Amino acid sequence: MAIQVLMPALSPTMEKGNLSKWLKKEGDTIKSGDVIAEIETDKATMEVEATDEGTLGKILVPEGTNDVAVNTPIATIVAEGEDASAEPDPAKQQKAAESAPPADEAKTPEANTTAAPREEPKGATTPEAPKFELLPDPDIPEGTEMVTMTIREALRDAMAEEMRRDGDVFVMGEEVAEYQGAYKVTQGLLQEFGARRVIDTPITEHGFAGVGVGAAMAGLKPIVEFMTFNFAMQAIDQIINSAAKTLYMSGGQMTAQMVFRGPNGAAARVGAQHSQDYSAWYSQIPGLKVIAPSNAADYKGLLKAAIRDPNPVIFLEHEMLYGQTGEVPKLDDYVLPIGKAKVVRAGKDVTLIAWSHGMTYTLKAAEELAKEGIEAEVIDLRTLRPLDTETIIASVKKTSRAVCVEEGWQQSGVGAEIAARIMEQ
Repeated sequence: MAIQVLMPALSPTMEKGNLSKWLKKEGDTIKSGDVIAEIETDKATMEVEATDEGTLGKILVPEGTNDVAVNTPIATIVAEGEDASAEPDPAKQQKAAESAPPADEAKTPEANTTAAPREEPKGATTPEAPKFELLPDPDIPEGTEMVTMTIREALRDAMAEEMRRDGDVFVMGEEVAEYQGAYKVTQGLLQEFGARRVIDTPITEHGFAGVGVGAAMAGLKPIVEFMTFNFAMQAIDQIINSAAKTLYMSGGQMTAQMVFRGPNGAAARVGAQHSQDYSAWYSQIPGLKVIAPSNAADYKGLLKAAIRDPNPVIFLEHEMLYGQTGEVPKLDDYVLPIGKAKVVRAGKDVTLIAWSHGMTYTLKAAEELAKEGIEAEVIDLRTLRPLDTETIIASVKKTSRAVCVEEGWQQSGVGAEIAARIMEQ
C-alpha cells in the first residue's frame, strides 16, 4: 500500500510553506532518513526526510509550488514491486498524521472537550453530569459587547492602545518591526508608530535587555520582546540584578517601569533548549511581577495593566496559545488587576489550579470528571507573583482537595509553593 508524505510544519504556528525543490525523483529508492525535498518560508528552510522505506511513487506537488498547506500530501512512497497508483495504507497514513501538528491546536480548550460516547457495562448507570456556572469576570459590566479575536491579536491591540495613550511606551526586540514579530504579535505597529517606537534589535538579548532597563531608568516605558524566554537566559543579569533590584538599591528613588514579554514553556517539535518553563524561576524574584494568562481577554487586560505598572513585569506568553481565539470585552479601556486569580468553573469536590497553557488540560480534566459526577472547581491563577493565596485557600476550604497543573520541573515549582501555602494556612 502507498504511503503519503505530508507537508510538514517548520513551527507550530506555520500554516503553509513553499515546496522549493525535490531532491529525489519518481522511481528513486528511498530509505528512512533520506532527504527527499526542501521546503521554505520567508523565515527558514527545512529538509524533508523520509520516515519510511520504498520507492518514490508519485510526486503530487511539483517543486516551485508556493503556499502549500501544512499536512497536504506532497508525494507517495510505495513498497518494492507495488503500483505507484496504489491507495495509501490507512495505518501508515494515520501514523503520518499523528506526527504532524494536530489540526485542533489552535482551537480553544472548550472546543476540544467533546468526547466520544463510551459504552457502559450492562446494568451500569451513568452519573448525571453536575451543573456548573462559568463565573463572569467581576470587572466586565453586564451586557458588554464581546469581540472574538486570537491571543496574538489581543496582545497587539493591548500594546497599540497603550502606545496611543502614552508616548513613552515603545516596543523593542528581535524582528518586532520589519518582520512584525516572530509570531506576528507586533503586526501593524511599525506602520502606525514608526521606527522610533517599534525598534528592531541585534541578536543579543543581554544587550537589548540592558538598553531597555536603561530606558526605563530614564523614564521611558519599554516593552522588551524575547523571541522566547529560553533566550532570555542571556539577559538574566539585566532582568534580575538591574531591573528587579533598582527600586530597592536606590532607596525608592529610581524605578524600572517596563515589561519583558515573549513565549514561555514547551512548544511542539523544538529542542530541549527551546522548551523550558521559567514560571517558577521568575516568580521567586523580589521586585518582579509575573503574569501568565490563558485566554484572549486576560492577555489583553493584563498586558495593559503590566505596561502601566510602575514595577518591572515578566509577561509569560505561550507559543501554543497564540492562534487560539476567545471573546474580549469591547471596552474603551479594558484593564484587569494584577495579582487576582479567577475561578472559571465552580465546584465542590476538588480544586484544580493552573495558569497559561496548563488551563487547556485543566478544563478538559474538569469535563472528564464531570462525567463521573465529580464537580471540580477550576482556578486560573493568571498572576504568579504576587500569588492570589486568598482565592486558593477559599476554594480549598470548600473542596478539601487541591491539584496543581504545571509544565515546569517538579522540584521547587509553583505547585510546590501553592502546596506549602495551603498547608500553612
